[in-house]
Amino acid sequence: MTSSAVALDNERIERLAELRQAIERALEGKTAVVELAIIALLARGHLLIEDVPGVGKTTLARAIARSLGGEMRRVQFTSDLLPSDVLGVSVFDQRAGDFFLRQGPIFANVLLADEINRASPRTQSALLEAMNDGQVSIDGKTIPLPEPFLVVATQNPQDFTGTFPLPESQLDRFMVRLRIGYPPPNVETRLMLEPDGDRVDGVPAVLDPQSLVALQREVDRVVVDGALGTYLQALITATRSTPTLALGASTRAGMNLSRAAKSRALLNGRRYCIADDIHDLAVPLLAHRVRLAAHAEGYVPTREEAEAAVRDVVARVPVPL
Repeated sequence: MTSSAVALDNERIERLAELRQAIERALEGKTAVVELAIIALLARGHLLIEDVPGVGKTTLARAIARSLGGEMRRVQFTSDLLPSDVLGVSVFDQRAGDFFLRQGPIFANVLLADEINRASPRTQSALLEAMNDGQVSIDGKTIPLPEPFLVVATQNPQDFTGTFPLPESQLDRFMVRLRIGYPPPNVETRLMLEPDGDRVDGVPAVLDPQSLVALQREVDRVVVDGALGTYLQALITATRSTPTLALGASTRAGMNLSRAAKSRALLNGRRYCIADDIHDLAVPLLAHRVRLAAHAEGYVPTREEAEAAVRDVVARVPVPL
């Protein structure tokens, strides 16, 4: 490796460390959560945060957008929200005698879909094309979205009043599902006692959208050797054959897990994956994409049960040495 390549690597590692530190300024004490969010960001994936209100879901999304120097737009999802409220709508200009597109909030680098499971399935589905292809179709026209494009969606637990569960097709578009949880006691005490203020204001812009796109392209160069490819395939296949799961992980889930593993390697200063990159990401990348086998009538399986089922599958698949 040439000295210039080493210098480039050192610069990349430094910028990723700065990105992590910048986001942690707003979400103190949540290193693992921030790491998962950055992995999704580098892997061109989308992020689903499921947790109770008031633990920092919106703060995390805003901190990501601010650290990138990109544009963030927020949509509060409600039962009466329409797809056009998210995507935009064609409006007739009487002076010009023609239609023009009034862009919706989806035309941003980071879209915060707040409480996404309070909207109807029709509105939820409006995001599918954008999340999968980075484009939207309005009145028969296909329009590309800004690059990079990241959806950070929050949802309340399903037992909260007025929520619509996300369909499997929508869940499969989210690369990572995570839970923030309450902060450590010492951090929470400081938050409760310090003067009111917006912690996101202290987050510096350490990247710009073009720099992030360059880092995302670096992910493509990370190597996954044959043994790890076989291990990844074995994990995905195992979710489809275990009796505890009625629906296993999709091919898209396996592709996402592979790309996320590469992102984790890059984030840790490596151009090659190791087994831990796949093993440690399996639960947050697969648990929301599987369906548990039938329970008693009317019983809704919990998130913890889905994660436990995937964790059991991962534990049974031999890790390559």
